[in-house]
Amino acid sequence: MPTVTLAEQSLFYAVRPVQNASASVVLLHGAGGSHLDWPGELRLLPGATVYALDLPGHGKSAEPGFQSVDQYATVVIDFITTLDLHNVFLIGHSMGGAIAQTVALTHPTWLRGLVLIGTGARLLVSDLILNQTLEQFEQVTAFIAQYGWARNTEPAVVQRSRERLLTVPPAIVYGDFVACSRFDVRDRLAEIDVPALVISAEKDKMMPAKFGRTLADGIPNAIYVEVPGAGHYMQLEQPQFISEQVQTFLQKTIN
Repeated sequence: MPTVTLAEQSLFYAVRPVQNASASVVLLHGAGGSHLDWPGELRLLPGATVYALDLPGHGKSAEPGFQSVDQYATVVIDFITTLDLHNVFLIGHSMGGAIAQTVALTHPTWLRGLVLIGTGARLLVSDLILNQTLEQFEQVTAFIAQYGWARNTEPAVVQRSRERLLTVPPAIVYGDFVACSRFDVRDRLAEIDVPALVISAEKDKMMPAKFGRTLADGIPNAIYVEVPGAGHYMQLEQPQFISEQVQTFLQKTIN
């Protein structure tokens, strides 16, 4: 599997190359996540070469991680410019959506659009989670597993997601939560000058749909879609629905 070295740090990414692709899609996972948070339906988008990046300190990428969305955004920009990608669409979930917004606010010429999933212009993190992540990591992962998924999700799916999160060093997850808690671009949304698709979920308890609607309202050229019955990990709960929405958005934007 490919890696790239940026500022002496090795970063892992999964890629599905497509000959004569009309777009490059970069998938940005959320706090404590990895490329495994993206289903096959979003890694196999027609007509696009799709890159699923493990952010610093996550998955198979080398440590350290960061405590700032801006720092993660800088890595994403360096990743894209190092690989010389063009006609780029960023698809970000939760913290990944915050990173995507931050990249867009730098106005790179290669950026064509955003897909913002389960995210907002501000990411709220409870003091309870921030205070307990380092000392009571198992309890925090149990909380995330309980509230991150829709109620009707199969218990085995929820358990696997918790097991994956438990493999991440607590300091990395804590840093992500700190980064999320510091993120707030509500007063800058009008500066985002590329088309955006904002996707929220009806049953998302971690980032309620109202934040997605506000996000879409603030971006000048944004479309809002709500996934019925899904929770925060909507891209894994209803991958086909979300893939169809993304494909439609990419086709309209590219053409």
